[in-house]
Amino acid sequence: MMNVKHIKSIVKSNTKGLVFTACIVVFSMYLSNIQSIKDATHLAATAFAIIIGVLLSPWFFKYQHTFQAGVHFSAKKLLRLGIVLYGFNITLTELLSVGFNGFILSTIVVSSIFITSVIVGTKIFRLDKETSMLVGAGSAICGAAAVLALESSLKSDPFKGILAVGTVVIFGLIFMFLCPFGFAFDLIPGFDQNAMGVYMGAILHEVANVAGAADMAKDMANFDQKAANIAIIIKMMRVILLVPFLLIVTYFVAKNQHSDHGKTAKTLTIPYFAFAFLGMIVFNTFLASRETFLGIDTNTIVSIGRNLCTICIVFAMAALGLQIDFKKFLKSGARVFGLALFLGIALLIGGYFLTLIFKGILW
Repeated sequence: MMNVKHIKSIVKSNTKGLVFTACIVVFSMYLSNIQSIKDATHLAATAFAIIIGVLLSPWFFKYQHTFQAGVHFSAKKLLRLGIVLYGFNITLTELLSVGFNGFILSTIVVSSIFITSVIVGTKIFRLDKETSMLVGAGSAICGAAAVLALESSLKSDPFKGILAVGTVVIFGLIFMFLCPFGFAFDLIPGFDQNAMGVYMGAILHEVANVAGAADMAKDMANFDQKAANIAIIIKMMRVILLVPFLLIVTYFVAKNQHSDHGKTAKTLTIPYFAFAFLGMIVFNTFLASRETFLGIDTNTIVSIGRNLCTICIVFAMAALGLQIDFKKFLKSGARVFGLALFLGIALLIGGYFLTLIFKGILW
């Protein structure tokens, strides 16, 4: 009986925020389907959702107590569900085509950006090591999810996590728009669509940023689904690296610090959705070899999965936009903002040359 009441409570607390976010999603998808608007802007529903979310963010914060639970659910749970369902767009053949070399590229990005963040953050921007580590984790691995996971492991001040999340959300969104525009207007020399896929997967902060940028690029330029898949695969390799990253960082932090105030280590946050994403790829590969599954046409199953994936990601993009509090961020996080900007530029420039180095190896 208590379980039923608990479920009802969860549904009730999320409903208003989900309905609010759903209104943005419906309007965004409506705008993206108007041909005249599509021809003029080349923006996908994901882009409209984030723009509308940002514009409505002051109103959201005014009534945050009413909508927060549902918006948070959209930004976290639906995003992860959307990424899992993205596996319907990828087969094992494509995943293996990126393979070990993609893993090496992802490892280089994660390790170099995180180490740079710790050194530059503490030496140049005079931030404490924990804040530098949080910003570095968010920039290097998978945005807000990495920040929150590392914050839990370090047992740091929650405000440090809020500042770090703010930076990776803002720069993730900026770069999400820069990448497809830069590719569409030939501002990135030496890149074909596959190179752009590798580049986006290697430098963008959030998984939703990669999915959104790929979606926009398909509408704006010669960027097909294969290139979009490469971007997501590279990004998901960075996400999967969160597991060993947390274990290694936590080990060294525990080794170098004394156990004071009687604190005990918290359970590490493992990104299980990344492994579910891999499982969905295996399932999609299985479906590709059959005409029916449980009496249902496999093309229908894949189509439904892809549509649900799109809806979930648009929900997540709208929710991320709503949660950007620019006033609080600019007031409290100038040095944190500076570090995130430095890391963003490092990702843009370093990622470009790293992609060129791997040209002929990954594709």
